[in-house]
Amino acid sequence: MIIERIETNIECMEKDDLINRHIEKVYLESAHLVKRIQRVKTDHGREIGIRLKDPRDLAAGDVLYMDDRNMIVIDVVADDLLVISPRSLTEMGSIAHQLGNRHLPAQFADDEMMVQYDYLVEELLKELQIPFKREERKVKQAFRHIGHSHGA
Repeated sequence: MIIERIETNIECMEKDDLINRHIEKVYLESAHLVKRIQRVKTDHGREIGIRLKDPRDLAAGDVLYMDDRNMIVIDVVADDLLVISPRSLTEMGSIAHQLGNRHLPAQFADDEMMVQYDYLVEELLKELQIPFKREERKVKQAFRHIGHSHGA
């Protein structure tokens, strides 16, 4: 089976539509969510080719296939993250500036900033005394690096 488009995302579906279907999952690392072409295997052992026509990233909950009784859904493997909880706007600005200088992509949820684990960032957070914790957590989208140049 080759998937060329995403049907929907389970967050956009009615609860009854989910309950009445058998759900098969494809577990991806967050870094693989940016790959439009890849070969994957479901938790039931079915091999699937993904070749998306649209230039978009995959996301947790994306439905790759759906019929009246079955669906195949993307799930994400937990990442090793630093979950940063600044106490003030000044702390948020300070750490955001430091991470930006290192070109580290971040994600935000509620009042938390999340970056993939890096021991140097962990040391920086300790040095700046900004509250954080290291934990395994699933993210809904990939940590995307945005390229740019410092040249003239």
